[in-house]
Amino acid sequence: MSPIEIGYAGLAAFALLLALRCPIGIAMALVGLFGGIAVNGWPTTLFVLGALPFESVFPYGLSIVPLFVLMGTLAHPAGVSRAIYDAGEGGFGHRRGGLAMGGIAACAGFGAICGSSLATAATMARISIPEMRARGYDPAFAAATVAAGGTLGVLIPPSLVLVIYALLTQESVGKLFVAAFIPGLVAAALYLGAITVVTARHPHLAPALPRRPGAERLRMVLSAWDVIALFVAVLGGLFLGLFSPTEAASVGVAGVVALGLARRRFSRRAFLDALQEAAGLTGMIFFILIGAALFNYFIEATRVTDLFVAAVHGADLSYWQVVAAIILLYLVLGCFMDSISMVFLTLPFLYPIVQSYGMDPIWFGILMLSVVEVGLITPPVGMNLFIVSASAPDVGFGRLCRAVVPFILADSLRIVLVAAFPALSLWLANLLFT
Repeated sequence: MSPIEIGYAGLAAFALLLALRCPIGIAMALVGLFGGIAVNGWPTTLFVLGALPFESVFPYGLSIVPLFVLMGTLAHPAGVSRAIYDAGEGGFGHRRGGLAMGGIAACAGFGAICGSSLATAATMARISIPEMRARGYDPAFAAATVAAGGTLGVLIPPSLVLVIYALLTQESVGKLFVAAFIPGLVAAALYLGAITVVTARHPHLAPALPRRPGAERLRMVLSAWDVIALFVAVLGGLFLGLFSPTEAASVGVAGVVALGLARRRFSRRAFLDALQEAAGLTGMIFFILIGAALFNYFIEATRVTDLFVAAVHGADLSYWQVVAAIILLYLVLGCFMDSISMVFLTLPFLYPIVQSYGMDPIWFGILMLSVVEVGLITPPVGMNLFIVSASAPDVGFGRLCRAVVPFILADSLRIVLVAAFPALSLWLANLLFT
């Protein structure tokens, strides 16, 4: 068999392993290893195997991953999530659908500390769903709000997906974080708009609550002043060039620990559990990194990506046709895969096309992140939907999928805006990094 034929066979084997529910890191590693042997033989592949796994996780830039993961796992036991939710309720709770709006604001705030959509959804589901249900909110609407708001954890910087994108493409993590800031605010605003429209048309989903006195609402908002200060310190220092991304993550971890100690929320058990969870998530990400490195070695050896790029150019597709095709691909994959797996799987094929069409890599990273985020709430395998379902087991999955439709429509509008107006992503990044 020629290298190209081996490449196609390897891709078919990879698809089969995914269909058999093999973890993507293991699937990529197996295809990369045995495909490399088929193309280059045992001696060369074993030599690569001796060095590539270490080299794929050794770069200093990867130190940001365990730090941001640890910041997210420490945030809940430190009382950060409760303070952010109380502030959101104080700001929006008196409006119709206000608790849902407060939940969206809390998800955005927690995402700015956490960087993980799954962690944001799981954490806020434990807090906001019981609060909304106790005040007469429709259970499916409450759960859908948290599932959608959880996606802000991957969009509001810092974002693990953007960190991985930066590592795979050698782009600036800081510039990507800055570029994601305005689209993240747009996403939160569109979610608030979706809640306003839905509750106006269906008032029974979110009954109006008594208006709290202004002084009490102000007190609730200010109860999260220290969390807001930490957010400003981490991202402000990063945006102003005072910290490198790794230093910003270190400041964030230290700040969350300080908040937990000041609030007297840390117990020895909770602290150790957070460390164990962070170690497990980091190990999973690093294992996928190693599998992706072996898979990329195999793909490069077969030169399948060159043929893929040539095929796209041979189809004579326009710039916007390529953009539309990429968006559609991610929307389809999002129905079956998690965001990190999608990035590792697709970038080796798509990034050369992005470069060949002259797309701005920072803009493409934000567009990719926006589309990947929608996949977290699209059935049948929207990861956030499953996480939220665990916190609301009496809400049927089909009912939850129907309730999340308005938020998917809001996301669709945001994708169009990010694609059509690159300045949403690039203006602030170019301003601060020129």
